[in-house]
Amino acid sequence: MPVAVVVGMQWGDEGKGKIIDLFAENVDVVARYQGGHNAGHTICFGETEFVLHLIPSGIFHKGKLCVIGNGVVVDPMALQDEMRQLEEVNIELEGRLVISDRANIIMPYHGVSDQGREKGDGKFQKIGTTGRGIGPSYADKIARTGIRTCDLRDEKFLRSRLEANHEEKSLVLKSLYGKELSELDALYSDLMVFREVVLKYLDDTHVLMNNLISRDKKILCEGAQGTMLDVDHGTYPFVTSSNSSAGGACTGLGIPPTKIDRVLGVMKAYTTRVGEGPFPTELFDKDGEQLGKVGHEFGATTGRPRRCGWFDAMVARYAIKINGIEALILTKIDVLDGFKTIKVCTGYKFEGKVYADMPADPKVLESCEPVYTEHEGWMQKTAGIRDFDELPQKAKDYVKHLSDLLETPFLIVSTGPDREDTIELGRLFNS
Repeated sequence: MPVAVVVGMQWGDEGKGKIIDLFAENVDVVARYQGGHNAGHTICFGETEFVLHLIPSGIFHKGKLCVIGNGVVVDPMALQDEMRQLEEVNIELEGRLVISDRANIIMPYHGVSDQGREKGDGKFQKIGTTGRGIGPSYADKIARTGIRTCDLRDEKFLRSRLEANHEEKSLVLKSLYGKELSELDALYSDLMVFREVVLKYLDDTHVLMNNLISRDKKILCEGAQGTMLDVDHGTYPFVTSSNSSAGGACTGLGIPPTKIDRVLGVMKAYTTRVGEGPFPTELFDKDGEQLGKVGHEFGATTGRPRRCGWFDAMVARYAIKINGIEALILTKIDVLDGFKTIKVCTGYKFEGKVYADMPADPKVLESCEPVYTEHEGWMQKTAGIRDFDELPQKAKDYVKHLSDLLETPFLIVSTGPDREDTIELGRLFNS
């Protein structure tokens, strides 16, 4: 049963897009299991760079089936825009793209609510979201008031669901944020346009995925964001609204946990974060500036500059435990080429106590002092190297140190953004 899950080990932006694209050549199916268009995977296709937010990056590989699972929240405008971009470069979607008929739809009032909360007058805690309605959509899903893609099949039922929500949302948005909601008929008309576009792509993906597994199809499950943004296991409340850890693949695709063959974790050679929330190894000096500049650390979805810091082994060890990660993928090691000294955080010190495991208390995470080990930098170019033996010895030592520290082997070391800038130390599947 060749089913693999690829998960981010930090706060997202670890370079999963390139890795999924790399693995897609050797699988039959690429399936997205959570998140929405608040995530972005940057892919180079020919001479053009694409940022995919909803459609799995395997779509650029001929003959690969791409699935948007029930755990994903779908914004109609974002999905249609993405589909148009792909069709403009002659990427065939029909017969290759499947959307779960249990996925929740992000409505315009979700975005208004999200932005209103983030831009409020201090009454609400600022989380640093993208403001794209992801959280409010998941909130409606949990409250059992969400509109799902299967509702598009029945126009009368769809209208009744929308009417019930419209009345409530109009009152809430007006009261809390002073915002007027679009007229019911306008919202319904937009949904009907979306209906015409997506109906032919809808399917029961739980049945589909299990049928594919029974036929021994090679399946790659991709999540958005990273483990530290998981709603249950991340730095709450500064997290996303879904399970971005490996467990989300089961609930977000309908795959039994006993059918997952392996879990792979992607991490940068340093650490970044976008938005609010604790970040123990964050740097506010020239080293932090250099990481951001050399690493081109700007969000693929928002364009916001990412906060940068040294590699955090506390975070990585935690991610390995939460996800059951058995092999590691290291990205952006080339960004460290110009550092004479490289630091690795191995613990958090707070009020005289050194934490060896990830604490839940936000106060500890926000105020702790990182415990560092220092490593001599290699001060040589690693960008574009495709053979591990060709890396500078000190770069190899750094990789080995991380592997020993995390007690987990590396499968891939990425030395640049292009697909070819990759050192492969193992295979996704043994057969």
